[in-house]
Amino acid sequence: MEKSRRDIIKTFAAGALGYATSSALPLASFAANKSNPALKGNINHSVCRWTYQFLSLDELCLAVKDIGFSAIDLAGPKDWPVLQQHGIDSSMCNGAEINLTDGWNTKQYHETLIKNYTELIPLVAAAGYKNLICFSGSRRGMDDETGLQNCVEGLKQIMGLAEKKGVVIQMELLNSKVDHKDYMCSKSAWGVELVKRLGSPNFKLLYDIYHMQIDEGDVIRTIQDYHPYFGHYHTGGVPGRHEIDEHQELFYPAIMRAILATGFKDYVAQEFIPTGNDKIASLRKAISICDI
Repeated sequence: MEKSRRDIIKTFAAGALGYATSSALPLASFAANKSNPALKGNINHSVCRWTYQFLSLDELCLAVKDIGFSAIDLAGPKDWPVLQQHGIDSSMCNGAEINLTDGWNTKQYHETLIKNYTELIPLVAAAGYKNLICFSGSRRGMDDETGLQNCVEGLKQIMGLAEKKGVVIQMELLNSKVDHKDYMCSKSAWGVELVKRLGSPNFKLLYDIYHMQIDEGDVIRTIQDYHPYFGHYHTGGVPGRHEIDEHQELFYPAIMRAILATGFKDYVAQEFIPTGNDKIASLRKAISICDI
């Protein structure tokens, strides 16, 4: 008989915790004490796993450590043992969401989402992580107010547990113009209103700079005005979601200075799709650009 989703997640988590409490500790300690003059230490850097799928997770961990940072975004329970073996943080956990289109704004998905998040939140906490991603879902003709009400109704069912376990649920802002047409949480103001209505310190927004430049622009002013509601940042070159270098329209050093000026202490994760011949060099350059 097949294992239930609960059993599978527990198995993964047990493996992760085993690494965390055994051979991973010397590696984590080494990574934490490693001196790397190339990085200033003002920005906590990360990279999204899916953009470097051509590498094994072991290889990506080694690349990350070689560049001089120690976090990987969008990693789920099955990835945690490998990350912990290398002393790498899971800076934004995933695995409880259904997908990007079926989310908290639609009541028919609440039962599944509540079950998934109720199972995964304690595992995130037990593994020593803090951030867990979520998504609004698509509109499918729904107006903003109905979407807000539905999201509040559903998310309130898990926020008590998140607060108790010290896990921050973070809804990602995605553009609805190019990549995720019909996605509801595509404007900062809508997301901020959701955070206000939930009224929990453990619910924030993942402000994706690439996506929000496409849908609303005015990135630095938005960060200055709404930074208390943002718990995480993603990067990406506009247009195309490729390297964040001089070939795209955003000037990331100024954006990073704006983020740093708000007192932000969590992670900024690179989420661009590398196109150069040396894709690790692209990541190294992106980290350098953002390391203000």
